[in-house]
Amino acid sequence: MIRHAKPDDHAAISTLVEAAFGQPDEARLVEELRANGDVIFELVAKAEDGAVEGHVLYSRLWADSVMLYAALAPLSVAPTLQKTGIGSRLMTASLVTAREFGVHGVILLGHPGYYPRFGFSAEAASRVKSPYSGSPSFMALALEAGALDEPLTIAYADAFSG
Repeated sequence: MIRHAKPDDHAAISTLVEAAFGQPDEARLVEELRANGDVIFELVAKAEDGAVEGHVLYSRLWADSVMLYAALAPLSVAPTLQKTGIGSRLMTASLVTAREFGVHGVILLGHPGYYPRFGFSAEAASRVKSPYSGSPSFMALALEAGALDEPLTIAYADAFSG
């Protein structure tokens, strides 16, 4: 089951994110984004027994545009459940949810072999100026027509600086 994260999921999300990345940095990022009010939404994938098996978070980006842009980070799946489709289901559900929240475009720094299957590309991010511009891992996806057609400068939430 995929649903919006609730405050009583936060401890399990922290444990999951740290396990998925093998370090605490991304779990701290999630906590700091929440504390600073930068989260647009979070989704969790839950097992029948209620265990959190996956998590994805979208945070706001500041842009030189009236359109709403979001950073997707992190996407996490329990290590023992990776490559079982949980991440793909979270991605698909999160993109639908992002549209529902009025997000025009999504930016991420991720694995170039994974995210293109969901429509992300470095080419779509080629007109986006950020500290990560130019990396093959820096990708974008327009959720609304024209959202990435013009040059765009974005700034990430302060939590990404740490």
